[in-house]
Amino acid sequence: MVVSSGSTETAESDAPSARIRLRSWLLEDVTAEKPAQRSAVEGAPEDSPEGAGAAAGDSAAHGAHAGQRWWRVMCLTGLDYFSTLGYQPGIAALAAGVLSPIATIVLVVVTLLGALPVYRRVAKESPHGEGSIAMLERLLSFWKGKLFVLALLGFAATDFLITITLSAADASAHLVENPHLTSLLGNKQVLITMIMIALLGAVFLKGFSEAIGLAVFLVGAYLVLNVVVVAVGLWKIIEAPHVVTDWTDALTAQHGNPIIMVGVALVTFPKLALGLSGFETGVAVMPHIKGGSEDTEENPAGRIRGARKLLTTSAVIMSCFLIATSFITTLLIPADQFKAGGEANGRALAYLAHEYLGGAFGSVYDLSTIAILWFAGASAMAGMLNLLPRYLPRYGMAPHWARAVRPMVIVLTLIGFLVTWIFDADVDAQGGAYATGVLVLISSAAIAVTIAAYKKRERGWTIAFAVISAIFLYTTVLNCLERPDGLKIGACFIAGIILVSLLSRLRRAFELRVTNVAMDDVAERFIRDYAHRPLRLIANEPSNRDIAEYRDKIRQIRADNDIPGEDDLVFVEVTVRDASDFEAELTVRGEVLHGRYRVLTLESSSIPNALAALALNIRDRTGQQPHLYFEWTEGSPFAQFLRFFLFGQGEVAPVTREVLREAEPDRSRRPRVHVG
Repeated sequence: MVVSSGSTETAESDAPSARIRLRSWLLEDVTAEKPAQRSAVEGAPEDSPEGAGAAAGDSAAHGAHAGQRWWRVMCLTGLDYFSTLGYQPGIAALAAGVLSPIATIVLVVVTLLGALPVYRRVAKESPHGEGSIAMLERLLSFWKGKLFVLALLGFAATDFLITITLSAADASAHLVENPHLTSLLGNKQVLITMIMIALLGAVFLKGFSEAIGLAVFLVGAYLVLNVVVVAVGLWKIIEAPHVVTDWTDALTAQHGNPIIMVGVALVTFPKLALGLSGFETGVAVMPHIKGGSEDTEENPAGRIRGARKLLTTSAVIMSCFLIATSFITTLLIPADQFKAGGEANGRALAYLAHEYLGGAFGSVYDLSTIAILWFAGASAMAGMLNLLPRYLPRYGMAPHWARAVRPMVIVLTLIGFLVTWIFDADVDAQGGAYATGVLVLISSAAIAVTIAAYKKRERGWTIAFAVISAIFLYTTVLNCLERPDGLKIGACFIAGIILVSLLSRLRRAFELRVTNVAMDDVAERFIRDYAHRPLRLIANEPSNRDIAEYRDKIRQIRADNDIPGEDDLVFVEVTVRDASDFEAELTVRGEVLHGRYRVLTLESSSIPNALAALALNIRDRTGQQPHLYFEWTEGSPFAQFLRFFLFGQGEVAPVTREVLREAEPDRSRRPRVHVG
């Protein structure tokens, strides 16, 4: 019995230890202490984590000159961009039929003359990985700006998350449909896709420091194998020139003249938009690019040059492959093989590899395709881990742990499982949602750079970007009309993000969220005068700021709280600038009004938070516990709470006390709150 009891006690003592170790592992890249609380109490600025550096162990987030060469980072974003060759030719053939090569040329023209200039400008305007979302965020303030960004984040999540699930689904399709494995793995595509997503999540849980090296190998091998397949395909066409004649005859018979062909190609263009997926990822991974010696945090010119080289080189490479692969697949693969159940469905180039280069080479090609499609989710995961922690915690719309990589990886992996289950790991079914996310983000980027060019009075670029914006908006609207499922899925992501974000902000409503308290010389002098006696602060909502206002306020506070006449009183006045901001620095200015009244003025997003942060800061500076004096506010408590939640005001006294209670658990050290 003694042994059993001891074992039980040991197990019970080990359980909390195991939980602590698990928590420490999950939150390894962030401090367990709330940053806002630490900063406000100590008066020290918060060290804001760099999302991208935290997300992928990237040293570029911690120094302007660290990071990887641009061409290596191109391979990271190329995991997403180049891997679309695994399914893009098949999608183009299904969407445009014999017009696939012409429709692909339209896609390439839009890529090189539309998307590429837009994202080269985005790289310049937003060089820290936030992309066009940060550019548009600066145009709007208050809650409308926050909700707009949350909507864009919903489409970004649609784009990046569907990238993970669609790529994994296509990788499993290549595996299941390999002639040597079909009998063994048939009807197990959903399970295989989930395993691939789980393995991708495991890579990020383990650490992502070596991912770029793996990306270089995978992309290099994949592109070399595709060069071989394209070369063999072109040679087969040269050997059998009749296939070109058959194709041109089919074009003429179905569409008449070249003008009609181009018109039909323009109509089918939205269905080919998956070929534009790599641009948003390209700017999202910018923090990984090595900067130059002249780089500064405000102007990382070397990083911007590297990002532009990355975008241009990847666009040119992909354009060449898109044209060549659409041409050979359209001419060499029977049309019925592209349809659901056909051997080329979702794997047109793999079909050609097996058909013309044999089972051994075809299996090597399948293996390479499976590997790059599986790992294509890495760039998308890195993009989400870069974007979401930059916005949601800063808005107060995510728990503190959302700044950490590993909990976010677990959440995103579980969502990936759910999406895979809902879509039954079907590549075609996810194409609409993918295209919608891609097109919305590109359209927003085009609008953002148009506005940026207009503000800088660049007339030529303003007109050019406006035309590009119109093209992408047309494409987006047409895609949503033809494939509304993509818009519905995007709306579900948006609704989910907004709902979870608002619930999180509601849960964190009483959290102390001032990142730093800075005082001017006059305010410092006021505080020093009370180093050996308690400081009594009157919370005042300024009106006319005339002598009568302050005289009457002091009389009322003394009478309500029985304060002796010899005790000094200092007024505190808070101005709310943007109540939708969650974390902000608090600047305190001191002034003497009417020759006798000391006043501390503050600007903050929330009156209770500002007062609580000031009181805690004064306590730590002087060693004295300050006293805060309030009046009760008239009106419904629920309505007053809504005013606080939305506008940072409302019933200030009880909320200030609650913020102080959460920030300082020790009641004996907590500043005093008095209400009369």
